[in-house]
Amino acid sequence: MSWRRALKDTARSGIAVERKRLEPLIAVRGAAGLAIVIALSLWLFGPAAAASSAFGAFQAAIATFQRSWRPRPELAIASGTSLAVSTFLGYLTISKEPLFLALLVVWTFAAGMSWAAGPTIGLIASSNVAIMLVTVTLPTSVAQAAGHAAMMIVGGLVQAALIVLFPVRRWGAHRDALADALAAEADYARRLRHDPVASFDPQPLMEARNAAAVTPRQARRRPAELHGARGIAERIRPVLASLADPAMGVPAEGPARDRVRELLASAASLLDAAAHAIRHGEPVSAPPAALATFRTPDTGSILTGAPYRAMTRLNTLLQDVVETAGGTPQEDTPHKGAPSGARGTAHSAENDGRSTPGPAPTDPGARGTAHSAENDGRSTPGPAPTDPGARGTAHSAENDGPSTPGRAPTHPGARGTAQPAPTTPSRPTTRTRPTFLALIPKALKAMRGELHRGSPITRHATRVSAVAATGYILGTWLPLGHGYWAPLTSVMVMRPDFSQTYSRAVARLAGTVIGVAVATGVVQAATPGTLQSGTLAVASAALMYLLMRTGQFATQACIAAYVVFLLGMGGEEWTQTVPERVLLTLMGGFLAMLAYAVYPAWETPRLRTRLADWLAAQGPYVAAVFGSYADPSASNAPDVREALLTARTARAAWHAAVARATAEPVRHRGLSRTAADDAEDALAQLGRVAMLLEAHLPERGATPVPPAARFADALRESTHKGAKAIRERRVPTWDAVREALDAWETENPENADKVVRNTATLVLDTLTELSEALDTAVPPMTLDGTAPEKPNGPRNPKDSATR
Repeated sequence: MSWRRALKDTARSGIAVERKRLEPLIAVRGAAGLAIVIALSLWLFGPAAAASSAFGAFQAAIATFQRSWRPRPELAIASGTSLAVSTFLGYLTISKEPLFLALLVVWTFAAGMSWAAGPTIGLIASSNVAIMLVTVTLPTSVAQAAGHAAMMIVGGLVQAALIVLFPVRRWGAHRDALADALAAEADYARRLRHDPVASFDPQPLMEARNAAAVTPRQARRRPAELHGARGIAERIRPVLASLADPAMGVPAEGPARDRVRELLASAASLLDAAAHAIRHGEPVSAPPAALATFRTPDTGSILTGAPYRAMTRLNTLLQDVVETAGGTPQEDTPHKGAPSGARGTAHSAENDGRSTPGPAPTDPGARGTAHSAENDGRSTPGPAPTDPGARGTAHSAENDGPSTPGRAPTHPGARGTAQPAPTTPSRPTTRTRPTFLALIPKALKAMRGELHRGSPITRHATRVSAVAATGYILGTWLPLGHGYWAPLTSVMVMRPDFSQTYSRAVARLAGTVIGVAVATGVVQAATPGTLQSGTLAVASAALMYLLMRTGQFATQACIAAYVVFLLGMGGEEWTQTVPERVLLTLMGGFLAMLAYAVYPAWETPRLRTRLADWLAAQGPYVAAVFGSYADPSASNAPDVREALLTARTARAAWHAAVARATAEPVRHRGLSRTAADDAEDALAQLGRVAMLLEAHLPERGATPVPPAARFADALRESTHKGAKAIRERRVPTWDAVREALDAWETENPENADKVVRNTATLVLDTLTELSEALDTAVPPMTLDGTAPEKPNGPRNPKDSATR
């Protein structure tokens, strides 16, 4: 991408206003806290102290708006306290410019490094440094500086108290995250009706998992519908894919495909109903048509084998999700031919190896056997499968609630290799969210981990500290007054990546011009006094809180108006702040943009490393799935689960890196956009193949598949070496995987483990496609002028097994 296009795109992104859900009650709460602090400070200390303390309350409220699954009162207190300390130390050194510059450099460098601990901490730290540049100019003595610092702490305490006393949608963020995950799977089910190999973005599931982390006190008060549904959603996804994929046995067209489409549509309707119930805290209103689909008596004659088992598992899981979401009990109508009393368990049918379906997912009291034990990965007892592909997805996600023991097969013809002895369900636990104090050592550890020369966080910290010092020197040297506006702007707009820095710089300048123009017009027309200026400042802050999620342009306009009104309350005339503020804002934004161009941290050259990290994480996940078939009696569920989470994290890092690299005005270095897209498709297909196999993991007591162990070991070792090869700009090879697969075919000629072995073949195909995507060398031409055929032969892009 050229610089011209990159600047155009970032400018358009900076001034864009997004349509987001507004939170007026939260905005009113934050503005109320600000009004309380301003009124108290005016009454006790006067306008100057009120302006200083208002910045503390203002920043504390912004801190509670940052990405957190629950507004943390601790964030408000920490924000107000850190700003108070910065202001007091800054005032003590402001009279000696070299000492203040040294403090500014250290403070901005630490704020830049804090982005290693996450965007919330990074934003709070950067904002505190920026506001400190303003607040150090307000006191006139050490005693006043101490008083202003104390009032900033009071501002944080007031905002924290309002959060505790007046909670807004106490569990709203958690409900939304879980509902979004279920809605995403409903959309996935609908897309599978038209594209049986459609992709799925696991980001909603990752967000729901993050939201599930609560403190012990919150765990005791968490609504019942927020227990367990996330684990069920995790297990539904691979079952949906297994039911739809033609590679698992359902033809592309015909009666079986039509029935699968009906089942997928019904599953989508039930998932949407559960999502709506969880989001609004209401009972589930299941669509009658969707329920009727799972009662159709001829499903057993249309679907056979793995698709029939997938349908049965989906039936059980939907039953669980309806129950967990708060459905009301209804009459149960079992399938024709289902055993009396069967309640959603996957029984093996006589002679044909098909699972007998349970009832339609209408009875919230009916529980399936697909729950995994929390934390220790032990599956609850249930019937043994008739073949290695007969198991559901019990191990694909940890459950948030108590494990439910299964029951032995009751069908007269039910068969299995072995029936595990009943085990005691594990004690239910929850994902624990660390306390605020426990986050401090983790944040310091993350900062130390990024403190090296090649780290983009370190480069950002170096840039922002250098620009802040340069901007302050230039601002004080120019005969404009209020020279702190330039470094303030630079610190506020600079981010570790290119697109955010440039888009925020544009938004800052445009928003400042609009906000200052509006505020100036109001001041000239109304000539407000101290109380009126304070009221206008609170109104500007309330509008900013309301529009904060719509984009930087609206936010910066409100902040500009807020500062004009607040400093007017402190006694400064608008003619003293407006002209120089605009000019110094322009200079600060220019310095921030110039610094990134001179000392960048481009993401494009690191794409190979991100791709290698994804392969290194994806390989162990696929190997863990095959390892479960090699030794079904072992407790492999934690390995599969942890490997899946690691692979998801690496995938998310890859996509974030690609998004940043796409906006950068640099050429690729060794990994073109086409090669990156093809490699991404190959790794996504590798994960999908493993997911299909994970949907039917064997129960304990099932027949082991010893060759799967050798294949898993070869895969684990080869992907590790392949990741190293990608980092070193070499094309990975898969000789060990191919040899393990050849040995597998030689040792098992009777196809006793056909499903697992065919999946291993698909794994090798996707790895070969990855190598082909990374092999950018121009192939030699044959005598007739055509390129030679690939060693593995041509591939059909429409074949679902190779997409």
